[in-house]
Amino acid sequence: MSRKQTEEIIVEILKTIYDPEIPVNIYDLGLIYEIDVYEDDEVKVLMTLTAPNCPMADQILEEVNEKIKALPQINDVTVVLTFDPPWDKDMMTEEAKLELGFL
Repeated sequence: MSRKQTEEIIVEILKTIYDPEIPVNIYDLGLIYEIDVYEDDEVKVLMTLTAPNCPMADQILEEVNEKIKALPQINDVTVVLTFDPPWDKDMMTEEAKLELGFL
């Protein structure tokens, strides 16, 4: 399986993860900044949260880690949390903006 195919599968998995307080998945919210798939079956996800004091931070990060690590082709996952740049609503997909009433 190519890195591109693996990345596409990871995106689909990330679209199943939600912040319990927001009815849009973390990918469409724009919380995922970068997905790096390395040759030796390692993945690094650079992501943010809607706010630095998000009460669900640990749960969301753990779910990202566990769901990607459950893929048979993945041996190791590193989830890096950053607030640079800080998240804002312009990072959401059009679909997410519509769902949340921003359009």
